[in-house]
Formats: sequence, structure tokens, C-alpha cells
Amino acid sequence: MGTIFIVVGGILSLLWLSLVVIKQGNIGVVTRFGKYHRMMQPGISLKWPIIDNVFNKISIQHRSIELEFEAISLDQASVNFKALIVFAAENAEEETIKKIAFRFIDEKSFMQTLIRSIEGSIRAFVATKKQSEILALRHEIVHAVQEHLEVSLNHWGFHLLDLQINDISFDEAIMRSMSQVVSSNNMKAAAENEAQAQYLIKTRAAEAEARAVRVKAEAERDALELKGAGNALFREQVANGLAKAGTIMDAAQVDPTLMLFTQWLDTMKNVAAHSHGNILSFDGSNDGFDKTFKQMQLINKSMMEKK
Repeated sequence: MGTIFIVVGGILSLLWLSLVVIKQGNIGVVTRFGKYHRMMQPGISLKWPIIDNVFNKISIQHRSIELEFEAISLDQASVNFKALIVFAAENAEEETIKKIAFRFIDEKSFMQTLIRSIEGSIRAFVATKKQSEILALRHEIVHAVQEHLEVSLNHWGFHLLDLQINDISFDEAIMRSMSQVVSSNNMKAAAENEAQAQYLIKTRAAEAEARAVRVKAEAERDALELKGAGNALFREQVANGLAKAGTIMDAAQVDPTLMLFTQWLDTMKNVAAHSHGNILSFDGSNDGFDKTFKQMQLINKSMMEKK
């Protein structure tokens, strides 16, 4: 009876040792006497105990690594990077799985090589650029690293899904100086905008003033022209009135000098009425009146001859 239990126990132990469970998203690599033998798909599989060994279980799911490291620019500035890489097995074919399983001695060696490769590519690129250029070259850095990294990953049985540089920063002193430069540039731009605004304001004001001067000059010119036309019309009316009065007086055999004397008196009266306190001197002597009277006769003669 004890022998039966031993035999049954041995069979169960061998059966237990023969069963292998491969989780979803993984592929088992089986070696026989240390040499690659076959692959195991997800689920329950059997292997020969002792002679077969599950060497590794290779994940074909996406993997991600987050990196933080430092690089030196061409002008000796320290640049800090934070990067994220996403990669996966190139496919689930046998040759690809064999590359992943046997290219590196263990997972730690693979990850170390991958990280150093990414850091080396970025550092090599940054070493050719100045500190002031790096922030604007994020996409160029990613592109340069992707080209190098894709070749290496393919050689190892993987392919690159995504590479992101999430953060680029400099030492505190450099960041402070960059902030000062940005602040200075903003102040310079603000000053230039203010100067331009003042220039526009003064230019517009000068243009408005010039337009106002032109309008005023045109108004004064028009006023002078109207005043001149009015004076000319007034003189014309006076001359016509005098001529008409002279004709009437001549027909009535009245001495025209009487009219001239009357006009002279009216002029004196009008000047006195509108002098507003100003003192106007006229020669009221007989010689002065005689001189004025003769001048008025000459004017009247001239007007009569023109008529």
C-alpha cells in the first residue's frame, strides 16, 4: 500500500514539474540541456522535467522607462533632461524572441545599455549646440535620438514606439540669467512700443495742427476775399450813388460842391460816433478844409469822367 502511494506521489510530482503557466502578454523560451528548444505561448504548456527548462518569459507588452540625466552644451552649460521612452518587442516571431532572450545576459544589462544609449545620443547632440539654442531644438533632439535608438533596438529585437523629452532645464544661475534676458527684452520691447506710440501720437497731433492751420488760413483767405468783395461792392454802390446824385444836382443847377461838403460832414460825424474814446485829429482850418475840398472835387471829377 505504501509503495502505491509513493508511485502515485512520484507521478504527480513529475506531472507538476511538467506543467508550465505562461501569462497573457508573455512568451516562454524553453531550453533543452541549455540550448534553445522552442517557445511556449500564453496558457498551460507541458515540458519534460529535468531535461527542459523555461529559460525566460519574454514580455511582448509595451514597456516604458523614465530617465533623468545631465548633458553639457557647446558653451559648457549644464543642461538637465527628463525623458520618457516607450518600446516593445518588434513582433512575436521566433527569431525576434530569441534575440530578446539571448542578446543580453540578463534584463539588468539590457536596461543599462538602453539607458546609456539614450543618454549618450542626447549628450552627443547637445555637445554641438549652444545653451541658447537647446530649448528651441527639442524636436531636433528627439529626432536625432530616435534615428540612433531605432537601429539599436531593432538589433536587440525591439522597436521604438515613442520618445519624449518632457523637461529641459539649466542650472539656477543660468535660469536666472535667462530670466533677466527675457525681462530685459520685454522691457526693451515695451519701451520701443511706448516710443512708437508717442511718435504716432505726436505725429497725429502735428498733422491735426497742420490741418487746423490750413483750415484757418483758408477761412481767413475766404474771409478776406469776401471782405474785399464787400468793400468793392460798397465802393461801387457809393460811386453809383454819387454819380446819380451829381447828375440830379447838375440837372437842378445845384453846385456839386455842396454834396461833397455834406459828405465830408457826414464822415466827420460817423468817425466821432464810432471812435470809442480814441482821439482823431482833423485839420479844421480854412486851409485844411480848402485842401480837403479840392481833393474831393478831383475825386468827383474823376468819377464823372469815368462815367
